[in-house]
Amino acid sequence: MSDQTLLDTKGPGQFVHTDPWRVLRIQSEFVEGFGALADLGPAVSVFGSARTLPGSANYELAVEIGRRLAEAGLAVITGGGPGSMEAANKGAVQGNGVSVGLGIELPFEQAMNQWVDLGVNFRYFFARKTMFVKYAQGFIVLPGGLGTLDELFEAMVLVQTRKVTSFPIVLLGTAFWSPMIDWVRSTLVSEGMVAVEDLDLVQVVDDPAQAVALVVEGAARHRNPTGNTGNGAGGGMRG
Repeated sequence: MSDQTLLDTKGPGQFVHTDPWRVLRIQSEFVEGFGALADLGPAVSVFGSARTLPGSANYELAVEIGRRLAEAGLAVITGGGPGSMEAANKGAVQGNGVSVGLGIELPFEQAMNQWVDLGVNFRYFFARKTMFVKYAQGFIVLPGGLGTLDELFEAMVLVQTRKVTSFPIVLLGTAFWSPMIDWVRSTLVSEGMVAVEDLDLVQVVDDPAQAVALVVEGAARHRNPTGNTGNGAGGGMRG
């Protein structure tokens, strides 16, 4: 895989012989992503497990989220794979919205799911992650595993460090997410690793309608952070 080849060190001269040329491939991924998504319009990235089974409660929850976002006039961006990603894309189509999939080269990942209208495939995670943030005005995060947690915490860091402005992050499912939030509060905050205000970077809800309402409100702030015609800083917290 391209990521593996890039990150593996074969020897002291490897960079001289291969990596400078690989930069051109990386550049092409950014160019392709920017070109494909430039005219997307307001959008929300939806994350969740690729292992979510069709017909399960979390699958149907993702379908509803995708549909409600589309009905609110927002494009739905997912990783383009199966599980919750497929479900959110399916909901976007049912809601007559734009369904976007940002696929990734993985040894165990299936092809782009059938509900993707606009799909872009990536070899490199970092190029793909840029697209998730650059073209979205908020995140909705459903229950998921390591990939979902990676995307969630990266989004939190970007807001905390003010790399993005007025960017809502909504976690769906209090039973699933509350233990993690409790651990952050009881361990990271108590040890001084994060500020207590950092807990405000995310909102945890159970109601899909509320989740969509929060990101719709956040999307409006993202387009006009200060409430006037200027550009303002968002609500990133200190570390």
